[in-house]
Amino acid sequence: MLASIQRFFQQALAEPEQHDDQAPTLELATAALLCEVIRADYHEDPAQLDALREMLHDTFGLEDEALDELMAMAREEVESSVDHYQFVSLIKQHYDYPKRCELVRMMWRLALADGVHHHLEEHRIRQLAELLHVGHADFIRAKLRVQEGQA
Repeated sequence: MLASIQRFFQQALAEPEQHDDQAPTLELATAALLCEVIRADYHEDPAQLDALREMLHDTFGLEDEALDELMAMAREEVESSVDHYQFVSLIKQHYDYPKRCELVRMMWRLALADGVHHHLEEHRIRQLAELLHVGHADFIRAKLRVQEGQA
């Protein structure tokens, strides 16, 4: 028994699993953060899922099959991840400040796609905006633009 446990740890240290070390793509990181907004109020509304699909299509130009796969992977990542660090750090690394502000605006569009302003969704967007180092004034500006229908 002890020998089999030792073999397990020796093998795990010698050959770490490669699939656990794969970093998410920028598309997956973006989709995952947007999925975080959808699930913030513990209710997935079909209007929000449609809006997410449209946003991902417009942003990345993906076809239907690739969109379905990306959305499924993003939802799975959000369900299994402990924190947002891997997604946020990738986005901060590749998106400049205006692009991060645009992502926050997308979050607001997604949150309000169901016609309901839920405080839990606002709280989640605020948290993500802070992690993305988007200033509070730009967070509010994005919210107001979406509410006014300008985004």
